[in-house]
Amino acid sequence: MKTRIIGTGSCLPENVVTNDDLSKIMDTSDEWISSRTGIRERHLAKEETTASMSTEAARRALENAGVTAKEIDLIILGTVTADHVTPSCACEVQAALGADRAVAFDINAACSGFMFALNIANAYLQAGFYKTALVLGAETLSKIMDWNDRSTCVLFGDGAGAVVVRADENSGLLAFDQGSDGSRGGVLACENRTNNNPLVDTSKDLAYIQMDGQEVYKFAVTAVPSSLQKTIVAAGLTVEDIDYFALHQANIRILQSVAKRLHVSADKFPISLDHCGNISAASVPILLDEMNRKGMLKPGMKIAMSGFGGGLTWASAVVEW
Repeated sequence: MKTRIIGTGSCLPENVVTNDDLSKIMDTSDEWISSRTGIRERHLAKEETTASMSTEAARRALENAGVTAKEIDLIILGTVTADHVTPSCACEVQAALGADRAVAFDINAACSGFMFALNIANAYLQAGFYKTALVLGAETLSKIMDWNDRSTCVLFGDGAGAVVVRADENSGLLAFDQGSDGSRGGVLACENRTNNNPLVDTSKDLAYIQMDGQEVYKFAVTAVPSSLQKTIVAAGLTVEDIDYFALHQANIRILQSVAKRLHVSADKFPISLDHCGNISAASVPILLDEMNRKGMLKPGMKIAMSGFGGGLTWASAVVEW
């Protein structure tokens, strides 16, 4: 029995902010951003929330899969920017969809969140506990950005992606690899609310994402090719057997470096970061949905996916479409 992706969906905020738009409010330019990252624009939430985008992405995935909300047994949502500490964003999505049979919860594995959620869903399905699951990655990263820090804020965007997965005897998830290195977690971090009680001074400014870009790059270009190689071998395949590599959309230079280290043409690495930016846990499912709706994904194709980022965490999978 395998875990098969049977539907995809995504949702991006209505408002698009280009690099030129950012150059009007900070010392930057389209050339500076695009040459270093490959990003030219991103979608930023105004009225949208993590839950509202997740719900819309989920609805589109359900429609694409030909599945009703009542058929969903499990909802797992990867995010670091849920709208509430509680209830979880997954529970909000459950309520909005009317998926009243589903168990729902969030996980936090930063940019690897969707991939971690996918493997958790896979474990549930393989164990026979559930048959059909909704797996999401969603972020409103704009609300935890320091918009005076041009080295960081220009990289990120908002959005949500979703897949419907179902236990299948034929095609589906062939192999999975994941890992964590908490000792390097400080290179990409955002502090949460601090202690707030009569014993401590609570007069502290809000915290924003802080990132050591060079260290994150060094981590990604080493961990990702290694994880992909391990997963591809575990699937009984070679790198040449992979039709597409659907990777977390962090930076074009990371994608190019991974392609080079795997000795694979960059043409096998579709991108969405040029118009989406880095959307953390949402980037892989959004990319998958774009590929699916463009007709790029055909039955029998082998797709390698990988997420990597804060934690530090990484996760890769090989699926047969």
